[in-house]
Amino acid sequence: MTVTVLLLIAGLALILAGANYLVDGASRIASRFGISDIVIGMTIVAIGTSAPEAVVSFLGTLKGSVGITVGNIVGSNICNILLILGLTCALVPLKITRDNLGKDLQFLTISSLVLIIICFDNQINQLLIDDDMSQNVISRGEGLVMLILFCIFLGYNFFTAKRKEEFEQEKKEVVKKNIWLSLLMFAGGLAALIYGGNLLVDSATDIAKRLGVSDLVIASTIVAVGTSIPELATSVIAAIKKKGELALGNVVGSNVFNVFLILGGCSVISPLQLSGINHSHFVFLLVSNLVLVLFSATRRRISRSEGILLLALYVLYVYSTITVG
Repeated sequence: MTVTVLLLIAGLALILAGANYLVDGASRIASRFGISDIVIGMTIVAIGTSAPEAVVSFLGTLKGSVGITVGNIVGSNICNILLILGLTCALVPLKITRDNLGKDLQFLTISSLVLIIICFDNQINQLLIDDDMSQNVISRGEGLVMLILFCIFLGYNFFTAKRKEEFEQEKKEVVKKNIWLSLLMFAGGLAALIYGGNLLVDSATDIAKRLGVSDLVIASTIVAVGTSIPELATSVIAAIKKKGELALGNVVGSNVFNVFLILGGCSVISPLQLSGINHSHFVFLLVSNLVLVLFSATRRRISRSEGILLLALYVLYVYSTITVG
């Protein structure tokens, strides 16, 4: 147990160091090529920090553990909104721009709604034709639809990215610097995040199993938090560095990727039976999304007190998951 705890600490240290270099490298690359922080956060950084979720979910699918696959995705998305944004805003209040409301949060809401609709569409059939709940699945066709939506999301962000005039001089100055150093910082930070995230997940899962915790609880809490640690570290450090758009974009992008790319890809590999999934997880996902939009739309900012409230909701989610099982 001692060795496992030490491995968990080492994984966390790698994640924190990797997040720092990832944010710096991504910001420099964005400036060099005229890409805004929000686009970098919603695409490149989000893909990188979502790598642990992808590894865990795809392995869960290949091993036939739907609880790990779906539980990890839903739990991670709830964690991203309530824990990561909550902690980020509790430390540094986050300003919400018109673009954030008009595009970013809409993408987040759409991904959550698509996930819920796909997971519950067969329940409607069950009510109409009295079918068995075991037929409630995410089919390969629905997985392909999610992958198509992912391509649309990715293409939209890249093709609508526009260079702001105030960055022109900054671009010229950055070009004179060593761009390879920025790429090395980004790659090194990403590698540390992925390796550290895997190390933390493995050690945390081992500890949880020794304590006799079920797979579903592990997937939606311990594993979900572990695989979301890169997003947490990246968003908090980005906010501290006054890169609020990168912090928000990272969370939005990660949630969209988790649903459209990871869950879509997993269901294409093998249709996912959802008979053993607790519906309360989807309720919390929808509520967390609505609360985030409400906070963002009221005063165009998420304050420290609202961040603390998001954290309180996450504590309630974890408590509910553990008690219900």
